[in-house]
Amino acid sequence: MRIRLALLTTACLSLAATALPAHAATADTRLEGWLPSGAAYVMDVPASWNGTVLLYSHGYTPAGAPNPAQNTPGPALRDKLLAGGYALIGSSYATNGWAVTEAVPDQLATLDLFTEKFGAARRTLAWGTSYGGFVTSMLAERHAGRFDGSLSMCGLVQGGVANWNSTLDPVFALRTLLAPDSGVRLAGFADQAEAVAAGKALASKADAAQRTPGGRARIALAAALHNIPGYNDPSQTRPGPTDFETAQANQYTAVRGLLQLPAFSWRQEAESRAGGNPSWNTDVDYRSMLVRSPLYKEVTELYKEAGLSLRTDLSALDRAPRIAADPSAVRWMRNTSVLSGRLTDPQLNIHTTGDALIPVQSESAYRRAATAAGSAGLLRQAYVDRPGHCTFTPGETLAALHTLEHRLDTGRWGASPGALNTRAKAEDPTNEPRYVPYRPSTYPRPYDLAHPGDARP
Repeated sequence: MRIRLALLTTACLSLAATALPAHAATADTRLEGWLPSGAAYVMDVPASWNGTVLLYSHGYTPAGAPNPAQNTPGPALRDKLLAGGYALIGSSYATNGWAVTEAVPDQLATLDLFTEKFGAARRTLAWGTSYGGFVTSMLAERHAGRFDGSLSMCGLVQGGVANWNSTLDPVFALRTLLAPDSGVRLAGFADQAEAVAAGKALASKADAAQRTPGGRARIALAAALHNIPGYNDPSQTRPGPTDFETAQANQYTAVRGLLQLPAFSWRQEAESRAGGNPSWNTDVDYRSMLVRSPLYKEVTELYKEAGLSLRTDLSALDRAPRIAADPSAVRWMRNTSVLSGRLTDPQLNIHTTGDALIPVQSESAYRRAATAAGSAGLLRQAYVDRPGHCTFTPGETLAALHTLEHRLDTGRWGASPGALNTRAKAEDPTNEPRYVPYRPSTYPRPYDLAHPGDARP
Protein backbone atom coordinates (compact mmCIF):
# COMPACT_ATOMS: atom_id res chain seq x y z
CA MET A 1 0.00 0.00 0.00
CA ARG A 2 1.44 3.39 -1.00
CA ILE A 3 0.68 6.37 1.22
CA ARG A 4 1.38 10.03 0.66
CA LEU A 5 1.02 12.38 3.59
CA ALA A 6 0.96 16.04 2.64
CA LEU A 7 0.96 18.66 5.35
CA LEU A 8 -0.64 21.68 3.78
CA THR A 9 1.17 24.57 5.41
CA THR A 10 1.75 27.93 3.82
CA ALA A 11 4.89 26.51 2.26
CA CYS A 12 3.07 23.26 1.24
CA LEU A 13 5.65 21.01 2.91
CA SER A 14 5.48 17.30 1.98
CA LEU A 15 6.38 14.61 4.51
CA ALA A 16 6.47 10.82 4.36
CA ALA A 17 3.57 9.06 6.05
CA THR A 18 5.77 7.60 8.78
CA ALA A 19 7.58 10.85 9.57
CA LEU A 20 4.94 12.24 11.88
CA PRO A 21 1.78 10.71 13.33
CA ALA A 22 -1.10 12.35 11.47
CA HIS A 23 -3.04 13.11 14.65
CA ALA A 24 -0.06 15.08 15.93
CA ALA A 25 0.02 17.42 12.95
CA THR A 26 -0.33 21.11 13.66
CA ALA A 27 -1.43 22.06 10.15
CA ASP A 28 -4.14 20.97 7.78
CA THR A 29 -3.36 17.41 6.65
CA ARG A 30 -4.06 15.59 3.40
CA LEU A 31 -3.52 11.84 3.33
CA GLU A 32 -3.78 9.93 0.06
CA GLY A 33 -3.05 6.36 -0.86
CA TRP A 34 -4.42 2.98 -1.89
CA LEU A 35 -6.38 0.40 0.02
CA PRO A 36 -5.51 -3.32 -0.27
CA SER A 37 -8.48 -3.69 -2.65
CA GLY A 38 -6.84 -1.28 -5.09
CA ALA A 39 -9.24 1.57 -4.33
CA ALA A 40 -7.74 5.00 -3.88
CA TYR A 41 -8.59 7.03 -0.80
CA VAL A 42 -8.25 10.65 0.23
CA MET A 43 -8.48 12.26 3.67
CA ASP A 44 -8.47 15.96 4.55
CA VAL A 45 -8.18 16.79 8.24
CA PRO A 46 -7.97 20.39 9.46
CA ALA A 47 -5.60 21.32 12.24
CA SER A 48 -8.64 22.46 14.24
CA TRP A 49 -10.55 19.20 13.74
CA ASN A 50 -13.92 19.43 15.49
CA GLY A 51 -14.13 15.69 16.11
CA THR A 52 -16.64 14.93 13.32
CA VAL A 53 -15.61 12.84 10.33
CA LEU A 54 -17.71 12.80 7.17
CA LEU A 55 -17.41 9.65 5.03
CA TYR A 56 -18.44 10.65 1.50
CA SER A 57 -19.69 8.10 -1.06
CA HIS A 58 -19.43 9.33 -4.64
CA GLY A 59 -21.87 8.74 -7.48
CA TYR A 60 -21.90 6.22 -10.31
CA THR A 61 -18.71 6.06 -12.37
CA PRO A 62 -19.12 4.20 -15.69
CA ALA A 63 -16.75 1.41 -16.59
CA GLY A 64 -13.62 2.77 -18.22
CA ALA A 65 -14.00 6.29 -16.85
CA PRO A 66 -11.43 7.92 -14.54
CA ASN A 67 -12.13 6.94 -10.94
CA PRO A 68 -10.32 9.18 -8.46
CA ALA A 69 -11.01 9.10 -4.74
CA GLN A 70 -13.52 11.73 -3.63
CA ASN A 71 -14.34 13.03 -0.17
CA THR A 72 -16.87 15.78 -0.97
CA PRO A 73 -19.31 16.62 -3.78
CA GLY A 74 -17.10 19.53 -4.85
CA PRO A 75 -14.32 21.95 -3.92
CA ALA A 76 -16.59 24.71 -2.63
CA LEU A 77 -18.10 22.38 -0.05
CA ARG A 78 -14.71 20.93 0.81
CA ASP A 79 -13.30 24.36 1.60
CA LYS A 80 -16.31 25.37 3.69
CA LEU A 81 -16.31 22.13 5.66
CA LEU A 82 -12.58 22.18 6.32
CA ALA A 83 -12.90 25.77 7.53
CA GLY A 84 -15.64 24.52 9.85
CA GLY A 85 -13.34 21.89 11.34
CA TYR A 86 -14.72 18.72 9.71
CA ALA A 87 -12.52 15.80 8.68
CA LEU A 88 -13.38 14.64 5.15
CA ILE A 89 -12.68 11.13 3.88
CA GLY A 90 -13.71 8.90 1.00
CA SER A 91 -12.56 6.27 -1.48
CA SER A 92 -12.81 5.67 -5.21
CA TYR A 93 -14.23 2.12 -4.80
CA ALA A 94 -12.09 -0.64 -6.28
CA THR A 95 -14.16 -0.93 -9.47
CA ASN A 96 -16.45 1.25 -11.55
CA GLY A 97 -20.06 0.60 -12.45
CA TRP A 98 -22.61 -1.12 -10.18
CA ALA A 99 -19.89 -1.52 -7.56
CA VAL A 100 -21.83 -1.80 -4.31
CA THR A 101 -20.01 -5.01 -3.33
CA GLU A 102 -16.74 -3.07 -3.50
CA ALA A 103 -18.01 0.34 -2.43
CA VAL A 104 -19.31 -0.67 1.00
CA PRO A 105 -16.16 -2.52 2.18
CA ASP A 106 -13.87 0.11 0.64
CA GLN A 107 -15.68 2.88 2.48
CA LEU A 108 -15.48 0.97 5.75
CA ALA A 109 -11.78 0.29 5.17
CA THR A 110 -11.23 4.00 4.60
CA LEU A 111 -12.93 4.73 7.91
CA ASP A 112 -10.77 2.12 9.64
CA LEU A 113 -7.61 3.68 8.23
CA PHE A 114 -8.73 7.14 9.30
CA THR A 115 -9.20 5.90 12.87
CA GLU A 116 -5.76 4.27 12.79
CA LYS A 117 -4.06 7.44 11.59
CA PHE A 118 -6.05 10.14 13.40
CA GLY A 119 -7.78 8.45 16.29
CA ALA A 120 -11.44 7.79 17.01
CA ALA A 121 -13.91 10.46 15.92
CA ARG A 122 -16.39 11.98 18.34
CA ARG A 123 -19.06 11.66 15.63
CA THR A 124 -19.08 9.76 12.33
CA LEU A 125 -21.54 10.65 9.58
CA ALA A 126 -22.06 8.91 6.24
CA TRP A 127 -23.12 11.06 3.31
CA GLY A 128 -23.24 10.64 -0.46
CA THR A 129 -24.77 11.74 -3.74
CA SER A 130 -26.68 9.82 -6.42
CA TYR A 131 -25.45 6.20 -6.49
CA GLY A 132 -23.38 7.27 -3.49
CA GLY A 133 -26.61 8.15 -1.71
CA PHE A 134 -27.60 4.51 -2.17
CA VAL A 135 -24.19 3.39 -0.83
CA THR A 136 -24.75 5.73 2.13
CA SER A 137 -28.09 4.09 2.95
CA MET A 138 -26.51 0.64 2.63
CA LEU A 139 -23.83 1.69 5.11
CA ALA A 140 -26.43 3.13 7.47
CA GLU A 141 -28.61 0.01 7.37
CA ARG A 142 -26.03 -2.78 7.30
CA HIS A 143 -23.24 -1.19 9.37
CA ALA A 144 -25.22 1.01 11.74
CA GLY A 145 -22.73 0.58 14.58
CA ARG A 146 -20.10 2.52 12.63
CA PHE A 147 -22.17 5.68 12.17
CA ASP A 148 -24.13 8.21 14.19
CA GLY A 149 -26.26 9.43 11.28
CA SER A 150 -26.46 9.66 7.51
CA LEU A 151 -27.33 12.08 4.71
CA SER A 152 -28.41 10.72 1.32
CA MET A 153 -28.56 13.34 -1.44
CA CYS A 154 -30.48 12.63 -4.67
CA GLY A 155 -29.93 9.00 -3.76
CA LEU A 156 -30.86 5.86 -5.63
CA VAL A 157 -32.74 4.84 -2.50
CA GLN A 158 -35.31 2.73 -4.35
CA GLY A 159 -32.57 0.10 -4.47
CA GLY A 160 -31.21 -2.04 -7.27
CA VAL A 161 -34.14 -4.24 -8.26
CA ALA A 162 -36.60 -1.34 -8.35
CA ASN A 163 -34.12 0.81 -10.26
CA TRP A 164 -33.55 -1.70 -13.05
CA ASN A 165 -37.24 -2.55 -13.28
CA SER A 166 -38.12 1.11 -13.59
CA THR A 167 -35.42 1.57 -16.22
CA LEU A 168 -36.88 -1.29 -18.23
CA ASP A 169 -40.43 0.12 -18.42
CA PRO A 170 -39.84 3.17 -20.66
CA VAL A 171 -37.65 1.31 -23.16
CA PHE A 172 -40.20 -1.50 -23.34
CA ALA A 173 -42.85 1.08 -24.25
CA LEU A 174 -40.60 2.72 -26.84
CA ARG A 175 -39.75 -0.57 -28.53
CA THR A 176 -43.36 -1.76 -28.53
CA LEU A 177 -44.82 1.47 -29.90
CA LEU A 178 -42.00 2.80 -32.10
CA ALA A 179 -40.15 -0.33 -33.25
CA PRO A 180 -42.35 -3.39 -32.72
CA ASP A 181 -40.59 -5.53 -35.32
CA SER A 182 -37.06 -4.30 -34.72
CA GLY A 183 -35.89 -7.14 -32.51
CA VAL A 184 -34.03 -4.65 -30.30
CA ARG A 185 -32.91 -6.48 -27.17
CA LEU A 186 -33.75 -4.74 -23.89
CA ALA A 187 -32.04 -7.03 -21.36
CA GLY A 188 -29.86 -10.12 -21.14
CA PHE A 189 -27.04 -8.65 -23.21
CA ALA A 190 -24.11 -10.81 -24.26
CA ASP A 191 -21.64 -7.97 -23.89
CA GLN A 192 -21.21 -4.20 -23.92
CA ALA A 193 -21.10 -4.02 -27.71
CA GLU A 194 -24.53 -5.62 -28.02
CA ALA A 195 -25.97 -3.31 -25.37
CA VAL A 196 -24.58 -0.16 -26.98
CA ALA A 197 -25.82 -1.22 -30.41
CA ALA A 198 -29.32 -1.86 -29.03
CA GLY A 199 -29.37 1.55 -27.38
CA LYS A 200 -28.34 3.26 -30.60
CA ALA A 201 -30.97 1.40 -32.60
CA LEU A 202 -33.79 2.41 -30.27
CA ALA A 203 -32.46 5.98 -30.03
CA SER A 204 -32.65 6.23 -33.82
CA LYS A 205 -36.31 5.22 -33.70
CA ALA A 206 -36.98 7.77 -30.97
CA ASP A 207 -35.26 10.51 -32.97
CA ALA A 208 -37.52 9.83 -35.95
CA ALA A 209 -40.62 9.67 -33.73
CA GLN A 210 -39.84 13.03 -32.14
CA ARG A 211 -40.46 14.67 -35.52
CA THR A 212 -44.16 13.73 -35.55
CA PRO A 213 -47.05 14.54 -33.16
CA GLY A 214 -47.84 10.85 -32.70
CA GLY A 215 -44.24 9.99 -32.01
CA ARG A 216 -43.98 12.75 -29.44
CA ALA A 217 -47.09 11.49 -27.67
CA ARG A 218 -45.62 8.00 -27.47
CA ILE A 219 -42.32 9.31 -26.13
CA ALA A 220 -44.30 11.20 -23.48
CA LEU A 221 -45.99 7.93 -22.53
CA ALA A 222 -42.60 6.26 -22.10
CA ALA A 223 -41.38 9.21 -20.04
CA ALA A 224 -44.44 8.93 -17.80
CA LEU A 225 -43.65 5.31 -17.00
CA HIS A 226 -40.29 6.49 -15.60
CA ASN A 227 -41.74 9.68 -14.08
CA ILE A 228 -39.33 11.88 -16.03
CA PRO A 229 -40.27 15.47 -15.15
CA GLY A 230 -41.07 18.04 -17.83
CA TYR A 231 -38.43 20.40 -16.46
CA ASN A 232 -35.29 18.41 -15.75
CA ASP A 233 -32.30 20.57 -16.68
CA PRO A 234 -31.45 24.16 -15.68
CA SER A 235 -30.80 25.03 -19.34
CA GLN A 236 -34.38 24.18 -20.33
CA THR A 237 -37.39 26.46 -20.63
CA ARG A 238 -39.69 25.88 -17.68
CA PRO A 239 -43.10 24.89 -19.09
CA GLY A 240 -46.32 26.30 -17.75
CA PRO A 241 -48.93 24.00 -16.18
CA THR A 242 -50.52 23.20 -19.56
CA ASP A 243 -47.51 23.71 -21.85
CA PHE A 244 -47.26 20.04 -22.64
CA GLU A 245 -45.29 20.55 -25.86
CA THR A 246 -42.39 22.17 -24.00
CA ALA A 247 -42.58 19.57 -21.26
CA GLN A 248 -42.41 16.76 -23.81
CA ALA A 249 -39.45 18.32 -25.60
CA ASN A 250 -37.63 18.50 -22.26
CA GLN A 251 -38.52 14.90 -21.49
CA TYR A 252 -37.29 13.76 -24.89
CA THR A 253 -33.82 15.05 -24.03
CA ALA A 254 -33.85 12.97 -20.85
CA VAL A 255 -35.23 9.91 -22.66
CA ARG A 256 -32.38 10.24 -25.15
CA GLY A 257 -29.92 10.25 -22.26
CA LEU A 258 -31.59 7.19 -20.75
CA LEU A 259 -31.14 5.31 -24.03
CA GLN A 260 -27.53 6.35 -24.41
CA LEU A 261 -26.28 5.08 -21.06
CA PRO A 262 -28.40 3.79 -18.14
CA ALA A 263 -30.95 1.64 -19.96
CA PHE A 264 -28.41 -0.26 -22.06
CA SER A 265 -24.70 0.27 -21.36
CA TRP A 266 -25.03 0.60 -17.59
CA ARG A 267 -27.60 -2.18 -17.44
CA GLN A 268 -25.25 -4.60 -19.19
CA GLU A 269 -22.50 -3.82 -16.68
CA ALA A 270 -24.89 -4.53 -13.79
CA GLU A 271 -26.07 -7.73 -15.48
CA SER A 272 -22.49 -8.92 -15.79
CA ARG A 273 -22.18 -8.68 -12.01
CA ALA A 274 -25.57 -10.23 -11.29
CA GLY A 275 -24.96 -13.11 -13.68
CA GLY A 276 -28.01 -12.36 -15.78
CA ASN A 277 -31.03 -10.11 -16.12
CA PRO A 278 -32.43 -8.93 -12.74
CA SER A 279 -35.47 -7.16 -14.28
CA TRP A 280 -38.91 -8.20 -15.41
CA ASN A 281 -42.26 -6.81 -16.51
CA THR A 282 -44.22 -10.05 -16.67
CA ASP A 283 -46.86 -8.84 -14.22
CA VAL A 284 -47.00 -5.12 -14.99
CA ASP A 285 -50.25 -3.30 -15.74
CA TYR A 286 -49.01 -0.30 -17.70
CA ARG A 287 -52.47 1.23 -17.85
CA SER A 288 -52.63 1.45 -14.06
CA MET A 289 -49.03 2.67 -13.89
CA LEU A 290 -49.80 5.51 -16.29
CA VAL A 291 -52.92 6.57 -14.41
CA ARG A 292 -50.86 6.85 -11.21
CA SER A 293 -48.16 8.94 -12.90
CA PRO A 294 -48.13 12.71 -12.32
CA LEU A 295 -47.67 12.99 -16.10
CA TYR A 296 -50.96 11.30 -16.97
CA LYS A 297 -52.69 14.55 -18.00
CA GLU A 298 -49.82 15.49 -20.30
CA VAL A 299 -49.93 12.11 -22.04
CA THR A 300 -53.68 12.16 -22.57
CA GLU A 301 -53.57 15.68 -24.03
CA LEU A 302 -50.70 14.92 -26.39
CA TYR A 303 -52.45 11.78 -27.63
CA LYS A 304 -55.60 13.80 -28.21
CA GLU A 305 -53.74 16.48 -30.17
CA ALA A 306 -52.01 13.82 -32.27
CA GLY A 307 -55.28 12.09 -33.06
CA LEU A 308 -53.99 8.82 -31.61
CA SER A 309 -55.86 6.35 -29.43
CA LEU A 310 -54.16 5.98 -26.05
CA ARG A 311 -56.39 2.99 -25.36
CA THR A 312 -55.06 1.25 -28.47
CA ASP A 313 -51.44 1.86 -27.52
CA LEU A 314 -51.98 0.64 -23.96
CA SER A 315 -53.58 -2.47 -25.37
CA ALA A 316 -50.49 -2.97 -27.52
CA LEU A 317 -48.35 -2.81 -24.38
CA ASP A 318 -50.65 -5.37 -22.75
CA ARG A 319 -50.28 -7.80 -25.67
CA ALA A 320 -46.57 -7.37 -26.29
CA PRO A 321 -44.31 -10.29 -25.24
CA ARG A 322 -42.99 -9.56 -21.77
CA ILE A 323 -39.49 -9.89 -20.34
CA ALA A 324 -38.75 -12.41 -17.57
CA ALA A 325 -35.94 -12.08 -15.06
CA ASP A 326 -33.21 -14.59 -14.34
CA PRO A 327 -34.04 -15.77 -10.79
CA SER A 328 -30.39 -16.08 -9.78
CA ALA A 329 -29.72 -12.50 -10.94
CA VAL A 330 -32.68 -11.25 -8.92
CA ARG A 331 -31.31 -13.06 -5.85
CA TRP A 332 -27.88 -11.48 -6.35
CA MET A 333 -29.40 -8.02 -6.69
CA ARG A 334 -31.68 -8.61 -3.70
CA ASN A 335 -28.79 -9.78 -1.51
CA THR A 336 -26.38 -7.02 -2.47
CA SER A 337 -28.40 -4.03 -3.63
CA VAL A 338 -31.84 -3.85 -1.99
CA LEU A 339 -32.60 -1.71 1.05
CA SER A 340 -34.58 -2.78 4.09
CA GLY A 341 -35.61 0.58 5.53
CA ARG A 342 -34.28 -0.53 8.93
CA LEU A 343 -32.50 2.45 10.44
CA THR A 344 -30.85 2.62 13.85
CA ASP A 345 -29.73 6.24 13.61
CA PRO A 346 -31.24 9.34 11.98
CA GLN A 347 -31.10 9.67 8.21
CA LEU A 348 -31.97 12.78 6.20
CA ASN A 349 -32.64 12.46 2.47
CA ILE A 350 -32.77 15.45 0.13
CA HIS A 351 -33.82 15.39 -3.52
CA THR A 352 -34.43 17.86 -6.33
CA THR A 353 -37.98 17.77 -7.71
CA GLY A 354 -36.82 17.92 -11.36
CA ASP A 355 -34.51 14.90 -11.35
CA ALA A 356 -34.72 12.79 -14.52
CA LEU A 357 -31.90 10.36 -13.74
CA ILE A 358 -33.18 9.26 -10.31
CA PRO A 359 -36.74 10.58 -10.24
CA VAL A 360 -37.90 12.08 -6.97
CA GLN A 361 -40.40 9.21 -6.52
CA SER A 362 -37.45 7.10 -5.32
CA GLU A 363 -37.97 8.85 -1.98
CA SER A 364 -41.49 7.42 -1.81
CA ALA A 365 -40.01 3.96 -2.26
CA TYR A 366 -37.65 4.45 0.68
CA ARG A 367 -40.36 5.98 2.83
CA ARG A 368 -42.42 2.85 2.14
CA ALA A 369 -39.54 0.62 3.29
CA ALA A 370 -38.74 2.66 6.40
CA THR A 371 -42.39 2.78 7.44
CA ALA A 372 -42.79 -0.98 7.09
CA ALA A 373 -39.54 -1.51 9.02
CA GLY A 374 -40.68 0.74 11.87
CA SER A 375 -38.01 3.37 11.17
CA ALA A 376 -40.17 6.24 9.91
CA GLY A 377 -39.35 8.37 12.95
CA LEU A 378 -35.64 8.23 12.16
CA LEU A 379 -36.12 9.28 8.52
CA ARG A 380 -36.76 12.76 7.19
CA GLN A 381 -36.97 13.75 3.53
CA ALA A 382 -36.70 17.26 2.14
CA TYR A 383 -37.11 18.60 -1.37
CA VAL A 384 -35.50 21.36 -3.41
CA ASP A 385 -37.55 22.92 -6.22
CA ARG A 386 -34.96 22.80 -8.97
CA PRO A 387 -34.42 20.91 -12.25
CA GLY A 388 -31.58 18.48 -12.66
CA HIS A 389 -29.84 15.68 -10.80
CA CYS A 390 -28.03 16.66 -7.60
CA THR A 391 -28.22 20.38 -8.47
CA PHE A 392 -28.10 21.53 -4.86
CA THR A 393 -26.35 24.76 -3.98
CA PRO A 394 -23.53 24.54 -1.41
CA GLY A 395 -25.83 26.28 1.06
CA GLU A 396 -28.62 23.75 0.58
CA THR A 397 -26.20 20.88 1.11
CA LEU A 398 -24.67 22.43 4.23
CA ALA A 399 -28.15 23.17 5.56
CA ALA A 400 -29.01 19.47 5.24
CA LEU A 401 -25.83 18.44 7.03
CA HIS A 402 -26.43 20.87 9.88
CA THR A 403 -30.05 19.73 10.14
CA LEU A 404 -28.83 16.17 10.65
CA GLU A 405 -26.40 17.42 13.30
CA HIS A 406 -29.22 19.35 14.98
CA ARG A 407 -31.23 16.11 15.18
CA LEU A 408 -28.28 14.33 16.77
CA ASP A 409 -27.63 17.16 19.22
CA THR A 410 -31.20 17.82 20.32
CA GLY A 411 -33.29 14.79 19.39
CA ARG A 412 -35.49 17.06 17.26
CA TRP A 413 -35.39 17.32 13.49
CA GLY A 414 -36.15 20.93 12.60
CA ALA A 415 -36.26 19.85 8.95
CA SER A 416 -39.07 22.07 7.67
CA PRO A 417 -38.45 23.92 4.39
CA GLY A 418 -38.33 27.20 6.29
CA ALA A 419 -35.72 25.96 8.75
CA LEU A 420 -33.62 24.45 5.96
CA ASN A 421 -33.79 27.63 3.90
CA THR A 422 -32.75 29.74 6.89
CA ARG A 423 -29.71 27.55 7.45
CA ALA A 424 -28.89 27.52 3.73
CA LYS A 425 -29.09 31.30 3.47
CA ALA A 426 -26.77 31.70 6.44
CA GLU A 427 -24.22 29.40 4.85
CA ASP A 428 -24.52 30.74 1.29
CA PRO A 429 -25.99 34.26 1.07
CA THR A 430 -25.28 34.53 -2.68
CA ASN A 431 -27.72 31.76 -3.73
CA GLU A 432 -31.43 31.71 -2.99
CA PRO A 433 -32.30 28.38 -1.31
CA ARG A 434 -35.31 26.54 -2.68
CA TYR A 435 -36.46 23.96 -0.16
CA VAL A 436 -40.23 23.62 -0.56
CA PRO A 437 -43.12 21.62 0.90
CA TYR A 438 -43.45 18.64 -1.40
CA ARG A 439 -44.70 15.07 -1.39
CA PRO A 440 -43.68 12.90 -4.33
CA SER A 441 -46.13 10.49 -5.91
CA THR A 442 -45.69 6.79 -5.36
CA TYR A 443 -42.80 4.95 -6.97
CA PRO A 444 -44.12 2.88 -9.91
CA ARG A 445 -42.65 -0.48 -8.90
CA PRO A 446 -41.09 -0.46 -5.41
CA TYR A 447 -39.05 -3.40 -4.14
CA ASP A 448 -37.51 -3.63 -0.67
CA LEU A 449 -36.64 -6.16 2.02
CA ALA A 450 -39.37 -4.92 4.38
CA HIS A 451 -42.14 -6.28 2.15
CA PRO A 452 -41.97 -10.09 1.76
CA GLY A 453 -44.29 -9.91 -1.25
CA ASP A 454 -41.62 -8.04 -3.19
CA ALA A 455 -39.46 -11.15 -3.30
CA ARG A 456 -41.35 -12.68 -6.23
CA PRO A 457 -40.52 -11.46 -9.79
